[in-house]
Amino acid sequence: MQHTSNFCDFLTHQKRYSANTITAYKNDLEQFQFFLAHQYQIGKTNDVTSSIIRSWIVQLIEEEISPRSITRKISTLKSFYKYLLKTKVVTTNPLLKVISPKTATRLPVYVTEKEMSTLFDKTEFDNDFEGCRNQLMLELFYATGIRLSELIGIHNSSIDFNNNTLKVLGKRNKERIIPVGNQLKKLVLNYIKLREYNRFKSDFFFLTKKGEKMYPKLVYRIVNHYLSTVTTLSKKSPHILRHTFATHMLNNGAELNSIKEILGHANLSATQVYTHNTIEKLKNIHKQAHPKG
Repeated sequence: MQHTSNFCDFLTHQKRYSANTITAYKNDLEQFQFFLAHQYQIGKTNDVTSSIIRSWIVQLIEEEISPRSITRKISTLKSFYKYLLKTKVVTTNPLLKVISPKTATRLPVYVTEKEMSTLFDKTEFDNDFEGCRNQLMLELFYATGIRLSELIGIHNSSIDFNNNTLKVLGKRNKERIIPVGNQLKKLVLNYIKLREYNRFKSDFFFLTKKGEKMYPKLVYRIVNHYLSTVTTLSKKSPHILRHTFATHMLNNGAELNSIKEILGHANLSATQVYTHNTIEKLKNIHKQAHPKG
């Protein structure tokens, strides 16, 4: 499709979207372009109509693509045509008459407080560099709710010991400051000692046993391994610990706006999804405690 490259450059440099998001947008547009070429022999953006887009949606449904994925693809097209209108490549938006399929609301999956206590109170982490690093990563994910990419991107200079804060670089290259408790600070200092003992010189804070920058697959394997010892959840990823942080904070009285700032959400609506878990907890308490529950 025409102008896809310019659109991706716009998302990268103007919107500051992450590399993963750019890849997802590009893949969606390439799939749509393939559909246009094979079904309608169309290669120009001006020739696309709302009925053509609807026929693509029908094909996706017939291929049993999930409603969430279809909604994301439609969102990609909406952003693309909004950009084309802005740059005056097209004069009409074919997405105006297109309605996304309804998707069921999925509650964020999280680990219980009891399971998290078991993880940190009963797990015997090795006293070597890797053991200390693994414990610190788990504690940091749970204590701050940071993303996997944010953890990997932490530099040595990101930690302010005087103010007990951590600076992370989030989506769209937005920096935010997160408070760090004294217990976590002790783990950080211990980890730094082991780093110095191994004479690692990298500017990145979290390193492999060879002194190289941590990579996503390794972090995922570590988190998955330790969570497997305390929970039977099908998903055991760093993002589950992000959900866990937010849910536990909300259940213990934290304000929604405060959680939003710590998580780095652009809109409060993204944080409000965690209130559903709180409502479910209240329902269970009511059911157990009320005489007619």
